Amino acid sequence: MKDVLTQLGDILEQRKAATAEKSYVASLHEKGLNKILEKVGEEATETILAAKDAQVSRDNSDVIYETADLWFHTLVALSHLGERPETVLNELARRFDMSGIEEKASRADK
Repeated sequence: MKDVLTQLGDILEQRKAATAEKSYVASLHEKGLNKILEKVGEEATETILAAKDAQVSRDNSDVIYETADLWFHTLVALSHLGERPETVLNELARRFDMSGIEEKASRADK
């Protein structure tokens, strides 16, 4: 799975240099961080609604689709801020062997 995120990170970086007319990612970067974050919020809402629907329908296909959109737009936001997907993977790895309660307490110390 890490390879998929690494490849996507490479593609997102390449698309930054593309023209907005030829690349959706480039068009988001051109519009700026606020537009990218608007898309993240929109996709988060769609993911939540799809999850609620999946609980009733017992069909997870829409929530998987919307989660992919959410992750994608989140990665575009990270790319816009100069970060790669691996930085998030490293943070998740850091949290291994740590309870959620311990992790939350460590944030309070900052």
